[in-house]
Amino acid sequence: MLKKSLQLLHPILYRTSPKSCFFPITRSFSVSKLLFKNMKIGTHDGVFHCDEVLACFMLKQLPQYKDAEIVRTRDLEKLKTCDIVVDVGAVFDHESKRYDHHQREFSETLSSLRPELGDKYKIKLSSAGLVYTYYGEDVIQTIAPKEVPLQSEDLRIIYKKVYEIFIEEIDAIDNGVPMTSEEPKYKIRTHLSARVGRLNPEWNSSATVDLDEVFKKAMKLVSEEFLYTTNYFISVWLPARDYVRSAIESRFEVHKSGQILEFTERFPWKEHLFDLETEMGLGQEIKYVLFNDKPKSWRVQAVPQNPTSFLTRKPIHKDWWGVRDELLSDVAAIPDCIFCHSTGFIGGNATREGALKMAVASLEA
Repeated sequence: MLKKSLQLLHPILYRTSPKSCFFPITRSFSVSKLLFKNMKIGTHDGVFHCDEVLACFMLKQLPQYKDAEIVRTRDLEKLKTCDIVVDVGAVFDHESKRYDHHQREFSETLSSLRPELGDKYKIKLSSAGLVYTYYGEDVIQTIAPKEVPLQSEDLRIIYKKVYEIFIEEIDAIDNGVPMTSEEPKYKIRTHLSARVGRLNPEWNSSATVDLDEVFKKAMKLVSEEFLYTTNYFISVWLPARDYVRSAIESRFEVHKSGQILEFTERFPWKEHLFDLETEMGLGQEIKYVLFNDKPKSWRVQAVPQNPTSFLTRKPIHKDWWGVRDELLSDVAAIPDCIFCHSTGFIGGNATREGALKMAVASLEA
């Protein structure tokens, strides 16, 4: 009744989302305190794992749970008093805000719960993945720089990338999903889940430890990783994607073939190029990328066959491989050449015009 009354009095302060619970976007102290007083997040006690630590951290980024008490218990009666429960309780039900994934019949993935994202996300969800599924977009919006609000399309892109690069790993490790069907040649033991696990007291430790306080340390650890990853994709990765898209759209201004891109600086572009080629239906027509490496140094790089491949779509002119400086300028009949790599994947010239001529000559070879 109180919530409905406040809605009528202050409709502009509220928003609803089919995939997130109802909460105010206002930062007003009085309204938020009135609505969110004594909120409780429930999770299990004892040894903690990365998934519920991360789930609790993400929830506490949201206005409705910012000041919530974290109740660590397996007592079902105490869990009933919690407003939201993660990783315990043997119930998954979004409507009642219960997010356990340990039930025998539980098999949900991000793709099964959010089919509009596509069918590529097939790792069984942990409590972190469940919370991210329903609240991840709100979490990202909350921690994103307020001076440049994310548009809906960019938010969707960031949401998927953070899942792929960060959350999916937590889900897989917690659910015991192996990285490969074969025995790996070595094991990674320094991942985030392992570092969170190490905060738990050792089995033979005689020291008295307040696990609730250690849980807070674990939340701080995951917060640093999550915030870095999310802010990287918002502030570094996304602008690079926009830069590549712009270069693709203006590629015919660089050369009439449309097969040469130009960047005015060095930055990570390969992943974006392959993603955008697929989205824009371009196939693999782009063969070379020009970029300014440093003053009086331009590079022409052959586009690889895939982002991690050493094989290229069309290598730089074979006659130049392993040749440098004046000899390369003579062989190529292009002034100011600096080098060509012995495998033909990259070359250099002192000027933008020279690098472009190297790309065009290689294209026509």
